[in-house]
This record gives sequence, structure tokens and C-alpha cells, in this order.
Amino acid sequence: MDKNGYFQRFDQQNGLALGDYFEIDGSVMEGGGQVIRMCAGLASLTGKPIRIVHVRAGRAKPGLKSQHLTGLGLVRTLTGGHLEGVSLGSSLIAFRPVVLKQGEYFADTKTAGAVCLLGQISLPVALFSPGPVSLQLRGGTNCDMAPQIDEFTEILLPNLRNFGVNFEFEVVRKGFFPKGGGEVNFFVNPVRMLKPIMMTDPGTIEKIYGWSFCAGSLPLKVAEEMTYSAKKHLKSSGCELIDNISIDIETYKEDRDCCPFNGNGLVIVAKTSTGCILGGSALGSNKKSPREAGITAAEEFLEAVDCGGCVDKHIQDQMIIFMALAPGESQLVTGPLTLHTLTAIHIAETLTGARFTKENCEENSKAWKITCQGIGYTNPFL
Repeated sequence: MDKNGYFQRFDQQNGLALGDYFEIDGSVMEGGGQVIRMCAGLASLTGKPIRIVHVRAGRAKPGLKSQHLTGLGLVRTLTGGHLEGVSLGSSLIAFRPVVLKQGEYFADTKTAGAVCLLGQISLPVALFSPGPVSLQLRGGTNCDMAPQIDEFTEILLPNLRNFGVNFEFEVVRKGFFPKGGGEVNFFVNPVRMLKPIMMTDPGTIEKIYGWSFCAGSLPLKVAEEMTYSAKKHLKSSGCELIDNISIDIETYKEDRDCCPFNGNGLVIVAKTSTGCILGGSALGSNKKSPREAGITAAEEFLEAVDCGGCVDKHIQDQMIIFMALAPGESQLVTGPLTLHTLTAIHIAETLTGARFTKENCEENSKAWKITCQGIGYTNPFL
């Protein structure tokens, strides 16, 4: 490896192509799929060829899984790039982007692998394409260890619009573990440059709303039980921030044509006087009753509200790549920093040169302010 961090030899054992790669340790910090998604996205935009070693070494079953293979393949297609060392269980990959492209693209995990994680790896790339991009993504829409599609569309996307991005979505069909079968379409209009954000005042809660649903052969009462237990828990929590605010949770059974398999979940959202949107969620399962799912979502919601941040813990790390790419200074106040966020900051600094600082807020020890001096990445095609 040279002084700039580039790998300068041919790895004959792993069959990687000859070239100079910027090497990333996939076991760093969070040590999971986030490292892959961040690196692939930023490599695509910066044009840096990357080599990731020790892929997902921090996981019980290390190496690439199906959803990672699908995500990497999607980015390869979006960039016309070269991808090597990619197979199930692989612990070493190399990716060399070529040039971003517009058009229509399709990706299918063929499992319950999370559609939202396919979105995370591909949307930052699509935003700087030469023209409109449509992404038809198939897999699991509501799965453990990943955002539910309802969180992605109703909490994450509104937060990303603060950066000036413009894209629409269509949830064609929901899919749950273990069968998957969900489908979501994203329609992305490229931007020339992002806007920096200044999200430092969480404001006061003005509205609480959400969605509680069940699907397949599960009866409507499953969703009703989740709604009831969530509302009861919120109202008995003693949280002064939500006193005297009505809780409007739409409760329904998914149409079988749009969701043929069994599944249930709940997403609760808060909108504040300063336009912040944050929330909590939970999925039902064989191990979690509807009552328990409702309480879990309510607890997660209360945690997000109580910490005094402008985004919740599942959104904070997703803001980092956009803060790094935006021009000038961005500031974001959030709750306690997650390992995912610290990992995202490390990768963003390593691959872009953006600089982040983190400081505990004086007026609220639970809140942290993330400040970023972004690189002002400009779309070379616009």
C-alpha cells in the first residue's frame, strides 16, 4: 500500500484485477453492510476504485449476503463499473466505477433481503446521474435489521428533501421475512449540487400520526391490537412533550393483491413546529405479539422525542453521506450517536475529505450536534 492508501499489487489468490485500489477495512467499527453501501456509493461519485477487505467481519456470519451482492451489482450497472471478488460469503471485493448513467434499472434480492438497503446504496449515486433514473427494486420491504419501507418513505425521504433532492416512490407490493416478494419503485431526478442543512432546533411536537397494518391471512384485529397498545403506552408514559396531542394511527389490513404473505408492523411519526420528522417502529413476528410490537414502537418513538434531536436514531447515520457531499457547513442535532453514525462519519471522511466534528449539546446532555464541512460535490453532467 502506498502513502495515499492505494493497494498496488495484483491479488492472484482472490483473482482481483491489476490496478490501484483505495483499501478499506470492512471490519472497522460497525463492521457490517453499511461499510459496503457507503464505500460503493462514494466510490461511484468520487471515481475512486476501492478494495474492501474483511467484509462484514463484525457479523456472526461474515462475508457478503444476497442483498449485498444485489446492491453492489446495481451500483456496478449504474456506473458501468467493474466489480470483482463478488460471491456469497466473499470477504474481499474490488470495485472500479467508470461513468454514471441515467435510465431504468432493476434489482431483485430474490430473498427477503431489504429493498430499503438497496435504496441506501443506489440513491446517492442516482442523484448525480446525467438524467432521470428509475429503480425497480424487489425483496423484503418490512424486515428486521433494516428500515421498514414506511419509515423510509415517510421519515427518511422527507428529511433528505432538506438537502434539495427530488425523487418520488411507488410501493407496488409489500414483502416480509422469509418470503420477501416486495416491490418498490423510485423515480429520481438528478441534482447539480446538494444544499447544506441547518437542523439544530427540534421545535415542539405539533402532530403525531402513523400506520398500523397486517397482511396475508392475519386478521385486522392484529393491527388493531398494535394500535391500541401503542396509544395506551404513549398516553401513560408521562411524556410532557406529547401531552394534549391527538395520536392518529391509520389501522388497516393490506389488500391481498398488494401483499399476499403474512406480516404486520407499526410506524409512529412526529412532526414538529420546525419541520422535523422523527419516529419509531416495530414489526410483529412469531416471537413478538401485537401488543409487544405496539409497545416497542411506542418506546422507540418516546426515545426519539425525549432525546431532543431533529432526527431519530435510525435516520442520523443516513444523513452523513449527504452532509459530506453538500457544500459549506451543515449542522445536525440528534440523540446519542450510534455506532452506525460513527462508522458513516469515518467512511465519509476517508473517501471524500469532508470533515466532521461532534459535540454534546450544553443545554441537553442527551443531544449531540454533528457539524460537517462538506466538499460541495457537483454533478459533472449538469
